[in-house]
Amino acid sequence: MSDRLQTNLGYTFGRHTLLKHAVTHSSFVHEQKLDASESNERLEFLGDAVLELCISDFLYHRYPNMSEGDMTKKRAALVCETTLSSLARKLGIGEFLLLGQGEAAERGREKDSILSDALESILGAIFLDGGIEEARALVLRLYEPIVDKPGKQAKDYKSTLQEILQRNGHETAAYTIIHEEGPPHKKTFTAQASHQGKILGTGVGGSKKIAEQEAAKMALKKYGA
Repeated sequence: MSDRLQTNLGYTFGRHTLLKHAVTHSSFVHEQKLDASESNERLEFLGDAVLELCISDFLYHRYPNMSEGDMTKKRAALVCETTLSSLARKLGIGEFLLLGQGEAAERGREKDSILSDALESILGAIFLDGGIEEARALVLRLYEPIVDKPGKQAKDYKSTLQEILQRNGHETAAYTIIHEEGPPHKKTFTAQASHQGKILGTGVGGSKKIAEQEAAKMALKKYGA
């Protein structure tokens, strides 16, 4: 399993446990009665930041005349769940996921949310194993073929909210997952968007990213957007 996935990624891990960690879903951890820290959620958190940095740097150098607002929109389209899950399918990541039986029965290997999270987790694992340049190399291999292709962009409420706040000279909103419930294969998350300690909006979704988008959507209503 490990060798084939590494071949697909074009990267060989020095610490193979990191790769296993990256493909271990919370449903598997719950079913096997393992410690919650053994799921890939922390690696996903790290990988999300690594991906955003790599994509931001990529866009900055590739499009020297692109405005900040347009770069923000472009980045949002490139790191959204739909794009990430598509890239994860091309890498065949679903085949290597460690899922609980319930999640597997619910076709978890095909779910956009699980696939996108797993790709981010793998990027986080590569960052820990080989550093930022190795993570950047994978990002470039994945995105070079698609970055210039026009595509339908999903409504990105987080970017819109960010633009409004920055227009008014404010720092960006912060997003916090304040609640999650349900079995590992059918979790529901509640996210809160806040700014300078003030709650702007709350949203619920089947993944953290969707919940955050819903929170931003609610926040935008306060700005009449």
